[in-house]
Amino acid sequence: MPAARSRRRVEANYWPGFVDALSSLLLVIIFMLSLFMLTQFFLGQELQGRDTALSRLNSQIAELTDLLQLERANSDDLTNQLATLTATLGAAQADNASLTSQLAGIGAGLGDKDATIAGLQDDLLSAQELSDEANAQVVLLNQQLAALRTQIGALEAALEASEARDSESRTQIADLGRRLNLALAQRVQELSRYRSDFFGRLRDILAGRADVRIVGDRFVFQSEVLFEPGQADISPEGTPQLDALAAAILQLETEIPPDINWVLRIDGHTDIRPISNARFPSNWELSAARAISVAQYLVTKGVSPNRLVAAGFGEFTPLDPGQTEEAYRRNRRIEFKLTEG
Repeated sequence: MPAARSRRRVEANYWPGFVDALSSLLLVIIFMLSLFMLTQFFLGQELQGRDTALSRLNSQIAELTDLLQLERANSDDLTNQLATLTATLGAAQADNASLTSQLAGIGAGLGDKDATIAGLQDDLLSAQELSDEANAQVVLLNQQLAALRTQIGALEAALEASEARDSESRTQIADLGRRLNLALAQRVQELSRYRSDFFGRLRDILAGRADVRIVGDRFVFQSEVLFEPGQADISPEGTPQLDALAAAILQLETEIPPDINWVLRIDGHTDIRPISNARFPSNWELSAARAISVAQYLVTKGVSPNRLVAAGFGEFTPLDPGQTEEAYRRNRRIEFKLTEG
């Protein structure tokens, strides 16, 4: 009997240790779960920060792409101006070649005069053997020889003067070309700076409108902003945008120096679908009429007419070659471009 009680006491002593071990295991599990939740929280914060940074980088990439398109357009304008200057330089070189050939002709004439002098000297030697009458003739020949030498001196002086003028002309042409290139580069740079300021000002004024955007070096209005379908009269809903544009142009006129020749080109565009309107026989007439309507409205707001150019392109320069409603909507537009006059 005492042995049985002793055995029960020994068996009962295992239970508290098991409970302690189970409690410890439960605490470890709770600790691991807490650690896992904290890790998930911090990992979520890190991923959210990375998504925000990625969105910011995408916005910066889009802005840099727009700036690259603008610079490429500027590069095309500079290439056209360089071609014009090259043609001018070619014409100047042709004139220079003509002057050189004239100088060569003068040099050939001098060679003939030298041959004549040699012949006269031979005649002079023969005449010295003749009589007094022949001596008189020799005197006359000497006078003729002196006259010829005077003419030769005059021709040599003319040749030297011509060579000096040719050298001076080359120097002036080179200096003129250098100054012209410098002036053109300065004007293009100044106009590019004012174009950037102008577009930046319009971007701030018309911010938040999805139907007004910048494409390359142009500010683009969707036609639906300004006109009813198939019409060229400006709708009342589009006048606030044109009023903001006119205010920006008027401020630009006061900022650009008067010696920089610039214009704001207004281009009208349509989609490829034929127009069914008795007023306009084709999309070409419609696009031109819309561009003219915009120009006339800006003039009523005080913009100088000599700073505006209106052009219609019809359906021939689409932004989107597709044939969907979205493509048609993108191609119906009014473009504004600040360029040289």
